[in-house]
Amino acid sequence: MRRRRRRRHTHRWPRVRDETRRPCQWRTRGEMIKNAVAYLMVRFHLLPPPRAAPASTYRRRHHHALRLPRPASALVRPAAASMSTTAEQAVADQKRALRIEVRRALKALSPDQRASEDLAIQTTILNSFWFKASKRLCAYISCYQLREVDTSKILAECLPSNPGQEELAKDLYVPRVEDKNRNMRMLKITTMDDLVKNSMNILEPSPVDASGNDREDVLSASSPVDLFLLPGQAFDRTGRRLGRGGGYYDTFLLKYQELAKEKGWNQPLLVALSYSVQIMEEGLIPVNSTDVPIDALVSSSGVIPISPAALERMQ
Repeated sequence: MRRRRRRRHTHRWPRVRDETRRPCQWRTRGEMIKNAVAYLMVRFHLLPPPRAAPASTYRRRHHHALRLPRPASALVRPAAASMSTTAEQAVADQKRALRIEVRRALKALSPDQRASEDLAIQTTILNSFWFKASKRLCAYISCYQLREVDTSKILAECLPSNPGQEELAKDLYVPRVEDKNRNMRMLKITTMDDLVKNSMNILEPSPVDASGNDREDVLSASSPVDLFLLPGQAFDRTGRRLGRGGGYYDTFLLKYQELAKEKGWNQPLLVALSYSVQIMEEGLIPVNSTDVPIDALVSSSGVIPISPAALERMQ
């Protein structure tokens, strides 16, 4: 009996229909895998993208799409945008770490030392000719729990309560936070009784006065302010200021500086009040484009003028 010869089997890739081509075109699984790998390498920027195939000749001319210029945003390379985001995040992380260190140093201050520095700073300001010459100013209302330099004596000097001292009074605007989107207003007050506690137990001006009228907003005032007294977490002798991270003061200061420029007014002096432990060495405070520098710094050691405007107006 004749034996049947066993057929030798060889492995071949099965041919698979490619729906993206014309009916007569086919490709193997190996070709599909190769194309998939090439696509993934292009997707993750390991290979340059393939050039587009020329348009088919059988299309009608009026079906051709109009080629428009690419928008500028489309020309930004992903790597550059990623580097910018990384740099911003690094600055934010450095600020967060510095705030923790400063809070720790402020917490270590004894009540007696705080009271001593509060008195020295306020006395320096009240005796200065640049404060006495100011007619209108914006000042913060200090909060003891936040470990801010006390401003109670300065506010009292701006709002004399004794009869016959009205001519010594100054137009005083104090901050009121409107929401969590960096919106803050500076409203005029005439007495400390105009202040109410907000949800965080911080004193703020009520939006209307005792007569039910809206308080005057410094951004709507007909005359400029001469001076801003600012709080903060950390400062240095080059004018850098580190706030609490909300961005309220920087946002407001940029608005007011733009308003003063439009009106042709002199820019107000930006003066920060600082405990000794809040003054940093140069280069330790990270900044970005939205951080507004201060003109001068007042500590228990005296006045530190920084900007040319401060050197001219405070000496």
